[in-house]
Amino acid sequence: MSVNVFDSKDVQDLLKAASNIASEDGNARAKQITHRLLSDLFKAIDDLDMTPDEIWAGVHYFNKLGQDGEAALLAAGLGLEKYLDIRMDAADREADINGGTPRTIEGPLYVAGAPVQDGMAKIDLNPDEDAGPLIIRGTVTSRDGKPVANAVVECWHANSKGFYSHFDPTGVQDDFNLRGAVKTGADGKYEFRTLMPVGYGCPPHGATQQLLDTLARHGNRPAHVHFFVTSDNTRKLTTQINIEGDPLIWDDFAYATREELVPHVVDKTGGKALGLKDDAYKEIQFDIELTPLVQGKDNQLVHRPRVSVSA
Repeated sequence: MSVNVFDSKDVQDLLKAASNIASEDGNARAKQITHRLLSDLFKAIDDLDMTPDEIWAGVHYFNKLGQDGEAALLAAGLGLEKYLDIRMDAADREADINGGTPRTIEGPLYVAGAPVQDGMAKIDLNPDEDAGPLIIRGTVTSRDGKPVANAVVECWHANSKGFYSHFDPTGVQDDFNLRGAVKTGADGKYEFRTLMPVGYGCPPHGATQQLLDTLARHGNRPAHVHFFVTSDNTRKLTTQINIEGDPLIWDDFAYATREELVPHVVDKTGGKALGLKDDAYKEIQFDIELTPLVQGKDNQLVHRPRVSVSA
């Protein structure tokens, strides 16, 4: 069957009725978006000659996606989060906002509520015999190069098994293992004492990997560390760094890698004196440059549901 009914009066009337777009009641923006997305879907059904079997397979897939709790993971895997970053980068260029540490995706595994420490936080709360010690340190500055005092740097990453605390199916991690927050002093410096992360893969039997398998794509990420950085007079930065040398740096299923976000990893000694598990450790210097508010407002705040746990 190959028919095209999208432009018919019946279909156009159906779209208007389904979105209730002609009514003065309800949320006008929600109706506008619903009408457009339904229109695009109906048009795609015509253009691609989708069968009823394909449509119902899609409906069933979205049921599984919700049951697995993987909608945000799929958003990263299909490039939706990266696309939003591309749009925000373009908006910055149009507004002549230059400089600053590059943004990249947040991902689905942030947990709010980590206790805030002054200057330094040791965040490896649980032992991990397969992970060596790592120190991540740097200076938070404004665009003019001056240190930013009282900035809060949040950090979170996976353990040596590729699992994040709170989302770990083995249940062995405390809620804030490998998660922390540091407030900078007058010198703008922050430091996290932690363990070296590895990359992770999508749950092998989850909805995201199911679709990726159909597309002949892998669902793996390189080793990386996430950051939120906030202060009173700058825009919030959402970013992450990749661990130098990981073979998947340029093959990240979530498209989060940026050249400026692959800092050098340095071998160091003297870790025992710093309270680390071994004397030999790795160090990453990651300096962060924040950009100013736009007409007194942070125009890059993203409001989305996030897990929150009390420390």
